[in-house]
Amino acid sequence: MDIRTISPTYSVTPQIEPADLPAIKAAGFVAIICNRPDAEVPTELQAEALKIASEAAGLSFIANPVTHQTLNMDMVATQMAAMEAAGGPVLAYCASGTRSSIVWSLGQAGKMTPDDIIGATAKAGYDLAGLRPRLEALAQD
Repeated sequence: MDIRTISPTYSVTPQIEPADLPAIKAAGFVAIICNRPDAEVPTELQAEALKIASEAAGLSFIANPVTHQTLNMDMVATQMAAMEAAGGPVLAYCASGTRSSIVWSLGQAGKMTPDDIIGATAKAGYDLAGLRPRLEALAQD
């Protein structure tokens, strides 16, 4: 598992497995957000299977599957609401952590400067500088 911290309450990682859940819980996370569509993974790693395993491990689980082509602001709102409702540190996952980083970044537009958003994801190893125009436009709305 490759957990990368983006903010004190939000981290991302590539695909997780049920065997990872004790370590995720021990690391202090209280919730998991799945940003990976079921079509990308085998049955044993699909959202429902991980939801059951996560809840059994004492973690809340939210499915918010996104693709680069279908990502929209409703998905961003779902992610932000899930983070708020979690009441503690959240771990989001997708194939590499990039989509989870993008969703977080879009949700921070207008709350943080584009430089701070891009800097936070860059420190975690995700170069999202190409999002700058969209972050700036969202901050204006």
